[in-house]
Amino acid sequence: MGLTSDKVLALAILIAVVLFIGTVWLWPRLARQSWRAVSGRIGLLLSTQVALFACVGLAANQAFGFYASWADLFGKETGQGLVIDHAAGGTAGGPLQVASTSDVPGVRATRPQTGGQIQKVNIVGRKSRLVSPAYVYLPPEYFQPQYRTRTFPVSVVLTGYPGTARSLVDKLNYPSTAQRLAKEGRVQPMILVMLRPTVAPPRDTECVDVPGGPQAETFFAKDLPDAVRGHYRVGKRARSWGIIGDSTGGYCALKLAMHHPNVYAAGAGLSAYYKAPIDPTTGDLFHGDKKLQNRADLFWFLRHEEAPDTSLLVTSSKVGEHNYKDTLRFIDQVQATNLTRISSIILDSGGHNFNTWRREIPPTLQWISGRLSGR
Repeated sequence: MGLTSDKVLALAILIAVVLFIGTVWLWPRLARQSWRAVSGRIGLLLSTQVALFACVGLAANQAFGFYASWADLFGKETGQGLVIDHAAGGTAGGPLQVASTSDVPGVRATRPQTGGQIQKVNIVGRKSRLVSPAYVYLPPEYFQPQYRTRTFPVSVVLTGYPGTARSLVDKLNYPSTAQRLAKEGRVQPMILVMLRPTVAPPRDTECVDVPGGPQAETFFAKDLPDAVRGHYRVGKRARSWGIIGDSTGGYCALKLAMHHPNVYAAGAGLSAYYKAPIDPTTGDLFHGDKKLQNRADLFWFLRHEEAPDTSLLVTSSKVGEHNYKDTLRFIDQVQATNLTRISSIILDSGGHNFNTWRREIPPTLQWISGRLSGR
């Protein structure tokens, strides 16, 4: 049973309940002062507490999508790491490989022409030599005969770190929200490419081209757009491409839109920060390259680089988010430029969590839709 399985959570709850009942029933029998009785009391208390913590941890992981599997949890994930492609033509099957298809969660229609479709894909980087799984949402219009010659705008959607791509589908509800808003005429039909920024797990690369290491920025700025353009009917120009993310993904979205305005016409950072951290999860990202480190600091970039021709959206809350003051400073600094455009969503209160982001996703999709064109 997988880490995110409802059966695992139910089993953990059952074990916790049994241990609690067992503790209450056995406690009078273990009231003596012998070493066996004391050891029994300690064992019961410890087992019950561990079971309760396991229940809370599993429930929190299901709600917030921190880890996708047991291997991911224990740092043993190896299947989606750095890929070296020694073949001249790249990996067989092309840079985007569809692994499976499914209906859109929360949408009753089962035909793609009426309910859209989720495709689980693998994106293989020709330049970066990285590979990452992703989920692609295709709106109903993509399958309808009257749209067969139409190209669609694309929004890349990124999780935080470590995050799971699936959480964007069935926890943050990006596809069903985009479909509902399109039916209401509030957004245009868009393709969503949903994945996590952790393209060389378990390392948090912060979407940086690490010297001698994973070329994460190249993957998102070059490989991913090339793979999607080669497989789907999407617009080729920057005006057809936007990028959204939360937390680490939000930082990546803003940075990619600023560093590559010729690729992404708009970038939205939900609860984003503005400078790549250095910690045990990232390792040494810059290897002494001061220019690379400075460019990863979005405040430095705005002060020293030419203002990019792109649109940015930032979100925060007055109570509950640690990035509130930095977000206000970022808005002021962008406004001082003569080309970059800035918008914001500032909530009165909201933590760094899925519930807050679910409140921000509908207006974010409306905002990015208004800045993209399929042609």
